[in-house]
Amino acid sequence: MLMAMPDLNLLVTLDVLLGEGSVVRAAQRLQLSPSAMSRALARLREATGDPLLVRAGRGLVPTPRALELRDRVRQVVGDAEAVLRPALKFDLPSLEQTFRIRSSEGFVETFGPRLIARAAQEAPGVRLWFVPKPDKDSAALREGSVDLETGVTSRSMGPEIHTLGLFQDRFIGVVRKGHPLAKGRVTPERYAAAAHVLVSRRGLETGPVDEALAALGLVRSGAATVGGFASAIALAGASDLVATVPEKHTRGLCGELHGFALPMPVPGFTVSLFWHPRMDADPAHRWLRGLFAEACRDGE
Repeated sequence: MLMAMPDLNLLVTLDVLLGEGSVVRAAQRLQLSPSAMSRALARLREATGDPLLVRAGRGLVPTPRALELRDRVRQVVGDAEAVLRPALKFDLPSLEQTFRIRSSEGFVETFGPRLIARAAQEAPGVRLWFVPKPDKDSAALREGSVDLETGVTSRSMGPEIHTLGLFQDRFIGVVRKGHPLAKGRVTPERYAAAAHVLVSRRGLETGPVDEALAALGLVRSGAATVGGFASAIALAGASDLVATVPEKHTRGLCGELHGFALPMPVPGFTVSLFWHPRMDADPAHRWLRGLFAEACRDGE
């Protein structure tokens, strides 16, 4: 059999009664009539099984049980008020916290140094823990195993996830210095005819680049397929393969490689920051989101 839920509002009444030691003054403080406060005291006596306040001359004095409860009730009411009070401005220099960020290859190498430097300057006790992003599933954000995620919005992402656009990006081709495509005008035919290293994290054989080539009646030849941009860029730098990668997102990986604009129109995309709504109002989380926005803006 379920027990009836106690009226927690009575805790506030009890706190004021024990603090004032007077039904009249407690009623004035809570903006109630003396009769309403007397009824509340009667309910408190019934709930606790103790008279709590007893007559002594013209006033009321607390019982031993009331004295026992006074500090505990004050603590409970204070904690409840703190929970419902807007968060005060937190002290960044004294913040001690580890944030887990899920990100795909290239983002950390390109934007990580600025993020880490800014965080160390403003909040030296903060640690940024970057974890791999093998897929676009937003379960890690919902479960709280990561605090933030970077990437491109997809249909597999939960509708409740909050999004902040960080920067616009586009695909480019990258080759080693001295590669034939590093010289002269790159035409769709020359680009398609070269040997390519393809990137596929979801097992798909084609993407927007292949669709753009198909519109021109062309197909690129994949000599190898890898699961991430870092591997594709490494292979392009050590061979005659062409890697097609996001320009800004992978800038920190490309080093001395030669980059060129794709010779056919391919839609651009937005790289965004994602988080779960339960973290939206958290001051430390809001600070970190602002840090990401600044770091990516500085990298434009």
